[in-house]
Amino acid sequence: MASLRYLNLLSDLVGPVHGNLRDAFAFSTPATSSRRGAIRRRTTGDGFSSAKDSLENIDNDLAHATSVWAKAQDFWHVVGWAFNCSVLHKHRWERWQLWLEYMVDTLDTDWAQRAHVYAESEDSEQDPRARSIIVRYLEGGNERRILRAIFADGSSKSAAEFVEVWRNETKERKKDADIKKAATKLDIEADQWGDYLHDSESSSELDDTPPPDSPTKGEAAVDSAAFVPNVSKPFGGPQAIVLRLRLLSLLSTVSVFLPQTFTPLPSLYDLFLEHIRPLPLSIFFFIISPSSMQHFHLAAASSITQVILRSLIASAAPLPRTDDLTQEVLESCYLPHHANTNSISDNAKVSLCVETLLRLLQKHCGLYWTESLQNAVDEGIAARARKAQNVGKGKAKGKGGRESERMWLKGSEARIRGLVQLVRDQQESMGE
Repeated sequence: MASLRYLNLLSDLVGPVHGNLRDAFAFSTPATSSRRGAIRRRTTGDGFSSAKDSLENIDNDLAHATSVWAKAQDFWHVVGWAFNCSVLHKHRWERWQLWLEYMVDTLDTDWAQRAHVYAESEDSEQDPRARSIIVRYLEGGNERRILRAIFADGSSKSAAEFVEVWRNETKERKKDADIKKAATKLDIEADQWGDYLHDSESSSELDDTPPPDSPTKGEAAVDSAAFVPNVSKPFGGPQAIVLRLRLLSLLSTVSVFLPQTFTPLPSLYDLFLEHIRPLPLSIFFFIISPSSMQHFHLAAASSITQVILRSLIASAAPLPRTDDLTQEVLESCYLPHHANTNSISDNAKVSLCVETLLRLLQKHCGLYWTESLQNAVDEGIAARARKAQNVGKGKAKGKGGRESERMWLKGSEARIRGLVQLVRDQQESMGE
């Protein structure tokens, strides 16, 4: 789209800061929404010229009264609605995905540019990141609502909270053929018979193709029999999950450097825990996997994984004094232990968290094979397998559900064994 190409070009040539996107992308408050368009933006505190001084202002409803900045309650309203669309309204998600990808790119770039300015500045009291776009979106916001927006899943509760931005937004436009057919008039006296004399062959040309959001019977049969739940269905697909992760990473970064503008880091990670721990295994794996954790800084990835793991692991497991990840901490606090319930799912989640921590340590700090490491790995795998054998009557699931969960557990066990064996083989090949 031409507008998106223009915005990308603007970001590349000028950047969000010098392009004054902080003001350009400001959502109207109830007090100002009725005046949007009548009052032009003034010079900002960043020292850049306002839209008022531009000779190319766009002065119409699309730019003001009916724009997303005026119609939406705030940025998080749009985020929640967009992610609801990723599950419920695929044809709208195609549009909102482009918008959200651009916005997240802009938020990241804006923060990075301001962080660079701060690093090069001698004035340690004035942090330009405090005037970043993401901080503006977080100011006065409810932390729990923000997290609910990022984790919006199309459920009835989520759909009721994050509603459409424009009225009848999800109503699909009529096809060209339908428009032409509606435009054909019937006027017998003027010998205009509309489409009455046309052979529409309606009985043979009925469109049996299901709408984009509806699976065919064959697809439904395959999906219902699928051994592993398809992560793209309940959470909007891989692209939606990546955007969710990038937004979570932004929140984490703000809480690290400007906790007074949002919320302290421990409180934020507690909110992460509330939303991530209950997720189905397939989505939990997608979010907690090492490839997904690369969207966070190393310290954040390690801390988030440990916060979730400590909520799942047996109470007998010793707690580390800090979130600093070392091989000794893994061997004593995490690797040998099972979950605090006999749920197969919880034990699989413990294994997935342990796997992620192992891979993070290997990639960023180095992992070394020792007998103590091997013993901790073997002990933990055996402990989780034993614990997961005992499924309580009240929590018993269908055979398919239990087998699916056990598959996740065994798959993680195999990858952990494989990783430790790889480390051992590499050390032996190097003569260590």
